[in-house]
Amino acid sequence: MTDNDTTQTVILLVIFALASLLHGISGLGVTLVTTTALASIYPLPHAIVLVIFPSLLLNAMTWLNGGGRSIWQNFSYYGRRYWLLALTSLLGSILGAKLLLWVDSAYILLVLAVVIGVYVISALLGKQLRLPNTKPVLIMVGFSAGVIGGATNAMSTILMMYLLSASDDKNTIAKVGNMCYFLGKVAQIIVLREPIMALSGSEWQLIALLSGLSVVALLIGIRLRRYLPQARFRQLILLILTLLGVRVGWQGITALLAL
Repeated sequence: MTDNDTTQTVILLVIFALASLLHGISGLGVTLVTTTALASIYPLPHAIVLVIFPSLLLNAMTWLNGGGRSIWQNFSYYGRRYWLLALTSLLGSILGAKLLLWVDSAYILLVLAVVIGVYVISALLGKQLRLPNTKPVLIMVGFSAGVIGGATNAMSTILMMYLLSASDDKNTIAKVGNMCYFLGKVAQIIVLREPIMALSGSEWQLIALLSGLSVVALLIGIRLRRYLPQARFRQLILLILTLLGVRVGWQGITALLAL
Protein backbone atom coordinates (compact mmCIF):
# COMPACT_ATOMS: atom_id res chain seq x y z
CA MET A 1 0.00 0.00 0.00
CA THR A 2 1.42 3.39 -1.02
CA ASP A 3 1.53 6.45 1.21
CA ASN A 4 -1.27 7.95 -0.89
CA ASP A 5 -3.47 4.85 -0.37
CA THR A 6 -2.77 4.92 3.36
CA THR A 7 -3.70 8.61 3.60
CA GLN A 8 -6.92 8.02 1.65
CA THR A 9 -7.85 5.08 3.90
CA VAL A 10 -7.29 7.18 7.02
CA ILE A 11 -9.47 9.96 5.56
CA LEU A 12 -12.27 7.46 4.86
CA LEU A 13 -12.05 6.00 8.36
CA VAL A 14 -12.25 9.48 9.90
CA ILE A 15 -15.25 10.42 7.70
CA PHE A 16 -17.22 7.27 8.56
CA ALA A 17 -16.32 7.36 12.26
CA LEU A 18 -17.36 11.00 12.69
CA ALA A 19 -20.52 10.63 10.59
CA SER A 20 -21.62 7.51 12.50
CA LEU A 21 -20.78 9.07 15.88
CA LEU A 22 -22.75 12.22 15.07
CA HIS A 23 -25.61 10.09 13.73
CA GLY A 24 -25.75 8.19 16.99
CA ILE A 25 -25.81 11.44 18.96
CA SER A 26 -28.21 13.48 16.84
CA GLY A 27 -30.03 10.96 14.63
CA LEU A 28 -29.07 12.85 11.46
CA GLY A 29 -27.94 11.44 8.12
CA VAL A 30 -24.85 9.24 8.25
CA THR A 31 -25.53 8.10 4.67
CA LEU A 32 -25.97 11.61 3.33
CA VAL A 33 -22.84 12.92 5.07
CA THR A 34 -20.59 10.04 3.98
CA THR A 35 -21.90 10.02 0.39
CA THR A 36 -21.45 13.77 -0.01
CA ALA A 37 -17.95 13.64 1.50
CA LEU A 38 -16.88 10.71 -0.68
CA ALA A 39 -18.37 12.31 -3.80
CA SER A 40 -15.71 15.00 -3.47
CA ILE A 41 -13.01 12.30 -3.56
CA TYR A 42 -14.39 9.66 -5.95
CA PRO A 43 -16.78 9.56 -8.91
CA LEU A 44 -20.34 9.52 -7.49
CA PRO A 45 -21.18 5.91 -8.53
CA HIS A 46 -18.03 4.62 -6.81
CA ALA A 47 -18.73 6.74 -3.72
CA ILE A 48 -22.22 5.22 -3.48
CA VAL A 49 -20.82 1.68 -3.90
CA LEU A 50 -18.43 2.25 -0.98
CA VAL A 51 -21.25 3.59 1.21
CA ILE A 52 -23.82 0.85 0.44
CA PHE A 53 -22.77 -1.87 2.88
CA PRO A 54 -21.94 0.25 5.97
CA SER A 55 -25.26 2.09 5.46
CA LEU A 56 -27.15 -1.18 4.93
CA LEU A 57 -25.84 -2.44 8.26
CA LEU A 58 -26.69 0.74 10.20
CA ASN A 59 -30.16 1.00 8.62
CA ALA A 60 -30.91 -2.62 9.52
CA MET A 61 -29.78 -2.05 13.10
CA THR A 62 -31.96 1.04 13.50
CA TRP A 63 -34.99 -0.60 11.87
CA LEU A 64 -34.92 -4.03 13.52
CA ASN A 65 -33.43 -3.37 16.98
CA GLY A 66 -35.05 -1.72 19.99
CA GLY A 67 -38.42 -0.08 20.35
CA GLY A 68 -39.56 -2.70 22.87
CA ARG A 69 -39.88 -5.37 20.16
CA SER A 70 -37.77 -8.29 18.95
CA ILE A 71 -36.11 -8.22 15.52
CA TRP A 72 -38.91 -10.34 14.02
CA GLN A 73 -41.62 -8.21 15.66
CA ASN A 74 -40.09 -5.01 14.26
CA PHE A 75 -39.83 -6.62 10.83
CA SER A 76 -43.44 -7.82 10.74
CA TYR A 77 -45.00 -4.83 12.57
CA TYR A 78 -43.60 -2.09 10.35
CA GLY A 79 -43.62 -4.28 7.25
CA ARG A 80 -47.38 -4.92 7.55
CA ARG A 81 -48.31 -1.31 8.23
CA TYR A 82 -46.03 0.43 5.75
CA TRP A 83 -45.57 -2.20 3.02
CA LEU A 84 -46.85 0.11 0.24
CA LEU A 85 -44.41 2.88 1.17
CA ALA A 86 -41.61 0.31 1.34
CA LEU A 87 -42.56 -1.18 -2.03
CA THR A 88 -42.80 2.16 -3.86
CA SER A 89 -39.51 3.35 -2.37
CA LEU A 90 -37.86 0.07 -3.45
CA LEU A 91 -39.15 0.45 -7.03
CA GLY A 92 -38.08 4.09 -7.11
CA SER A 93 -34.64 3.17 -5.78
CA ILE A 94 -34.15 0.67 -8.61
CA LEU A 95 -34.85 3.42 -11.15
CA GLY A 96 -32.67 5.90 -9.23
CA ALA A 97 -29.73 3.49 -9.11
CA LYS A 98 -30.08 2.91 -12.86
CA LEU A 99 -29.78 6.67 -13.37
CA LEU A 100 -26.26 6.39 -11.98
CA LEU A 101 -25.46 4.21 -15.00
CA TRP A 102 -27.52 6.14 -17.57
CA VAL A 103 -27.04 9.82 -16.69
CA ASP A 104 -23.83 11.85 -16.54
CA SER A 105 -22.81 12.22 -12.90
CA ALA A 106 -22.57 16.02 -13.29
CA TYR A 107 -26.36 16.26 -13.37
CA ILE A 108 -26.75 13.93 -10.38
CA LEU A 109 -24.19 15.93 -8.38
CA LEU A 110 -26.27 19.07 -8.99
CA VAL A 111 -29.42 17.24 -7.84
CA LEU A 112 -27.56 16.13 -4.71
CA ALA A 113 -26.45 19.72 -4.02
CA VAL A 114 -30.05 20.98 -4.40
CA VAL A 115 -31.45 18.26 -2.12
CA ILE A 116 -28.82 19.08 0.52
CA GLY A 117 -29.75 22.76 0.24
CA VAL A 118 -33.44 22.00 0.84
CA TYR A 119 -32.53 19.73 3.74
CA VAL A 120 -30.29 22.31 5.45
CA ILE A 121 -32.63 25.28 4.91
CA SER A 122 -35.69 23.45 6.25
CA ALA A 123 -33.70 22.33 9.31
CA LEU A 124 -32.35 25.84 9.98
CA LEU A 125 -35.85 27.30 9.72
CA GLY A 126 -37.04 24.70 12.20
CA LYS A 127 -39.82 23.71 9.86
CA GLN A 128 -40.53 20.42 8.17
CA LEU A 129 -42.73 20.29 5.11
CA ARG A 130 -45.69 18.01 5.73
CA LEU A 131 -47.70 16.28 3.02
CA PRO A 132 -51.27 14.90 3.24
CA ASN A 133 -51.49 11.37 4.63
CA THR A 134 -53.31 9.84 1.64
CA LYS A 135 -52.57 6.78 -0.48
CA PRO A 136 -51.86 8.72 -3.73
CA VAL A 137 -49.43 10.99 -1.84
CA LEU A 138 -47.83 7.93 -0.21
CA ILE A 139 -47.23 6.29 -3.59
CA MET A 140 -45.90 9.51 -5.13
CA VAL A 141 -43.58 10.28 -2.19
CA GLY A 142 -42.36 6.70 -1.81
CA PHE A 143 -41.45 6.43 -5.49
CA SER A 144 -39.87 9.89 -5.80
CA ALA A 145 -37.93 9.41 -2.53
CA GLY A 146 -36.69 6.10 -3.90
CA VAL A 147 -35.52 7.69 -7.16
CA ILE A 148 -33.65 10.44 -5.30
CA GLY A 149 -32.26 7.94 -2.78
CA GLY A 150 -31.16 5.43 -5.40
CA ALA A 151 -29.27 8.07 -7.36
CA THR A 152 -27.89 10.26 -4.55
CA ASN A 153 -28.44 8.51 -1.16
CA ALA A 154 -30.59 11.51 -0.09
CA MET A 155 -33.90 9.67 0.33
CA SER A 156 -34.59 11.04 3.81
CA THR A 157 -35.17 14.61 2.60
CA ILE A 158 -38.25 13.55 0.59
CA LEU A 159 -39.43 10.69 2.78
CA MET A 160 -39.61 12.75 5.98
CA MET A 161 -42.20 15.05 4.40
CA TYR A 162 -44.67 12.14 4.36
CA LEU A 163 -43.63 10.34 7.56
CA LEU A 164 -44.11 13.49 9.66
CA SER A 165 -47.72 13.56 8.49
CA ALA A 166 -48.28 9.81 8.83
CA SER A 167 -47.12 9.56 12.47
CA ASP A 168 -46.30 11.70 15.50
CA ASP A 169 -44.20 8.92 17.03
CA LYS A 170 -40.46 9.60 16.60
CA ASN A 171 -39.69 5.90 17.01
CA THR A 172 -42.09 4.95 14.21
CA ILE A 173 -40.68 7.65 11.93
CA ALA A 174 -37.13 6.39 12.55
CA LYS A 175 -38.07 2.72 12.10
CA VAL A 176 -40.08 3.20 8.90
CA GLY A 177 -37.50 5.59 7.47
CA ASN A 178 -34.68 3.12 8.04
CA MET A 179 -36.79 0.28 6.61
CA CYS A 180 -37.09 2.27 3.37
CA TYR A 181 -33.42 3.28 3.44
CA PHE A 182 -32.50 -0.40 3.88
CA LEU A 183 -34.58 -1.41 0.87
CA GLY A 184 -32.99 1.42 -1.10
CA LYS A 185 -29.59 -0.12 -0.40
CA VAL A 186 -30.89 -3.53 -1.52
CA ALA A 187 -32.04 -1.92 -4.79
CA GLN A 188 -28.61 -0.35 -5.29
CA ILE A 189 -26.92 -3.73 -4.72
CA ILE A 190 -29.17 -5.33 -7.36
CA VAL A 191 -28.62 -2.60 -9.98
CA LEU A 192 -24.96 -1.89 -9.25
CA ARG A 193 -23.94 -5.54 -8.91
CA GLU A 194 -21.38 -5.29 -11.72
CA PRO A 195 -19.36 -2.40 -10.23
CA ILE A 196 -19.75 -4.05 -6.82
CA MET A 197 -18.38 -7.37 -8.12
CA ALA A 198 -15.54 -5.46 -9.80
CA LEU A 199 -14.28 -4.21 -6.42
CA SER A 200 -10.81 -5.43 -5.53
CA GLY A 201 -9.97 -7.53 -2.49
CA SER A 202 -8.42 -4.51 -0.78
CA GLU A 203 -11.60 -2.48 -1.38
CA TRP A 204 -13.74 -5.23 0.18
CA GLN A 205 -11.40 -5.21 3.18
CA LEU A 206 -11.84 -1.45 3.38
CA ILE A 207 -15.64 -1.77 3.23
CA ALA A 208 -15.57 -4.38 6.02
CA LEU A 209 -13.37 -2.09 8.12
CA LEU A 210 -15.65 0.91 7.47
CA SER A 211 -18.74 -1.15 8.36
CA GLY A 212 -17.30 -2.35 11.65
CA LEU A 213 -16.05 1.10 12.57
CA SER A 214 -19.43 2.65 11.71
CA VAL A 215 -21.28 0.24 14.00
CA VAL A 216 -18.92 0.92 16.91
CA ALA A 217 -19.09 4.70 16.40
CA LEU A 218 -22.90 4.58 16.14
CA LEU A 219 -23.20 2.67 19.43
CA ILE A 220 -20.83 5.12 21.14
CA GLY A 221 -22.89 8.02 19.80
CA ILE A 222 -26.10 6.48 21.11
CA ARG A 223 -24.48 6.11 24.55
CA LEU A 224 -23.28 9.73 24.48
CA ARG A 225 -26.70 11.00 23.39
CA ARG A 226 -28.01 11.24 26.96
CA TYR A 227 -25.04 13.32 28.14
CA LEU A 228 -24.45 15.75 25.27
CA PRO A 229 -26.60 18.53 23.76
CA GLN A 230 -28.06 17.08 20.55
CA ALA A 231 -28.94 20.52 19.15
CA ARG A 232 -25.27 21.53 18.93
CA PHE A 233 -24.38 18.35 17.07
CA ARG A 234 -27.29 18.83 14.67
CA GLN A 235 -25.94 22.30 13.92
CA LEU A 236 -22.47 20.84 13.36
CA ILE A 237 -23.82 18.28 10.89
CA LEU A 238 -25.78 20.98 9.05
CA LEU A 239 -22.59 23.07 8.78
CA ILE A 240 -20.67 20.05 7.44
CA LEU A 241 -23.44 19.28 4.95
CA THR A 242 -23.53 22.91 3.80
CA LEU A 243 -19.79 22.94 3.08
CA LEU A 244 -19.93 19.55 1.37
CA GLY A 245 -23.05 20.55 -0.59
CA VAL A 246 -21.33 23.68 -1.93
CA ARG A 247 -18.30 21.60 -2.92
CA VAL A 248 -20.42 18.95 -4.66
CA GLY A 249 -22.50 21.64 -6.41
CA TRP A 250 -19.33 23.30 -7.68
CA GLN A 251 -18.06 19.92 -8.91
CA GLY A 252 -21.32 19.39 -10.77
CA ILE A 253 -21.22 22.85 -12.38
CA THR A 254 -17.56 22.45 -13.38
CA ALA A 255 -18.22 18.99 -14.89
CA LEU A 256 -21.29 20.32 -16.71
CA LEU A 257 -19.35 23.20 -18.24
CA ALA A 258 -16.71 20.73 -19.41
CA LEU A 259 -19.22 18.57 -21.33
